[in-house]
Amino acid sequence: MKLILKRIHTHFYRYSVAFFFLLVWPVLYFLSRRQSRYKHINGFRRFIIFCSTLISGIFFNIDYEAPVDWKRTYIICGNHTSNLDVSAINLAVKNNHCFIGKEELLSNMVLGFFFRTIDITVNRDSKMSSFRAFKTAAERINNGVSVVIFPEATIPDDYPPTLYPFKNGAFRLAIELKVPIIPISAPNTWKVLWDTGSKYGSRPGICDIFVHKPIETAHLTIDDADTLRDEVHEIIKQKLQTA
Repeated sequence: MKLILKRIHTHFYRYSVAFFFLLVWPVLYFLSRRQSRYKHINGFRRFIIFCSTLISGIFFNIDYEAPVDWKRTYIICGNHTSNLDVSAINLAVKNNHCFIGKEELLSNMVLGFFFRTIDITVNRDSKMSSFRAFKTAAERINNGVSVVIFPEATIPDDYPPTLYPFKNGAFRLAIELKVPIIPISAPNTWKVLWDTGSKYGSRPGICDIFVHKPIETAHLTIDDADTLRDEVHEIIKQKLQTA
């Protein structure tokens, strides 16, 4: 019975997201044709997230280790155990930003819109696709748009989830462009909704999100990419273990 109720909650949450998306779709479509679309589309994405999670009983407790200067551009790296991680980061990040995600998300009615307009897709099995995705990410960063990357590159299959090793693409890019990295830890989003919720369902609850202080990269060289990757991995790992 408990699993049935959790699956009902998942469907309710999904339909809530779809409802609020369709409610603002005409405005989103108009905004997607404008040059300044990042600010406005991210604003409406926050609206969809806020409304759909609120009526589903899902709340986010966002804690910042230190004040963040949102006038700067960042590469944002978080652990990934739930679709709610995207929602949490979208609420936590206060400047223009976009996500890098797998191209399969293009088939999703809601996520597909955002990946066709402001986000960046990548075929994880193609080196050429990865190269193009990071080239696009570099262009966005140079134009003042922060980029959100989940360096595990997948949601872990383990349940409860464990933190997978990080790929180093995000860290090489940060060093090449001399932009800071912001690690973000999400220790318990999986307890509310693991992955897409299709297997274990979801439930109302509070998701704790911790935004770590930015790590500067201006003094680093490409040879430091692996060290930077390991540093960010350890920061997030420690938070997950102590939260």
